Amino acid sequence: MTVTRRTARPARVSLVPIGPRLRAARSAAGLTLEAVAAAAGLTKSFVSRLERDQVSPSVASLVAVCDVVGLRVGELFEQPSTAVVRHGEGSPINFGGSRVEETLLSPGTQRDLQVIRSHILPGGHGGADLYALACQVEFVFVVLGRLVVTLTDSTVALGPGDALTFPGREPHTWRNASGTEPCDVLWVLAPAP
Repeated sequence: MTVTRRTARPARVSLVPIGPRLRAARSAAGLTLEAVAAAAGLTKSFVSRLERDQVSPSVASLVAVCDVVGLRVGELFEQPSTAVVRHGEGSPINFGGSRVEETLLSPGTQRDLQVIRSHILPGGHGGADLYALACQVEFVFVVLGRLVVTLTDSTVALGPGDALTFPGREPHTWRNASGTEPCDVLWVLAPAP
């Protein structure tokens, strides 16, 4: 007599890894596994296994988890958009100003933020008049030299390693604080104007 044993089938796992993106979205939203499970009507164990790509969810459970963590389901399957800009390869731009060489370091298709490297020659400046950009936040980091940023109600002197964050619609201008040394700064604008 032959005895046939049935072995448990392993759970069908997702062919496309989605767990790390779900975990990152949950963490970014400041949610615990328990909170996501409760809001989606699932068990904590299931959500944990989903984040480790150990289970293949139903469409309904995947949609529920995505809703809770703030993701569109399609975002789980999109390839990340990456761009490398090597030294000296950025796109030259001109935001205005005098005695400044500017390079766009983020891709022109990037709408969430814009990163600009400014090499400001001695005596370089953004103009005498204050101006504002159509973004929500503006961030400047001084890599080399000294930069003075003039805002509506204050003037801030920055040196190497210093950073300044201010509202994007805040009128401002800037100048290289040195008459003899260049200044290199990184500007980050979010979203891209």
